[in-house]
Amino acid sequence: MTTLSLPTQGLSRWKQFQPFCPFSKEKWRQLVLEGKAPQPIKLGARCTMYRNEELHKFFESPLDYRA
Repeated sequence: MTTLSLPTQGLSRWKQFQPFCPFSKEKWRQLVLEGKAPQPIKLGARCTMYRNEELHKFFESPLDYRA
């Protein structure tokens, strides 16, 4: 049996942290645009990543997080 976990360091794509996110992809996008969720890192036209350290901070306290 495997357990899901998000590494504390490195970068993750949406599909990698989606199981931990209580929001839909569209709501996540809106929160990012409002500065209420971690800002993405664009590695290319079709590759967007997020810092795992920032994701952990966000998931600990989504209401208090500010990018």
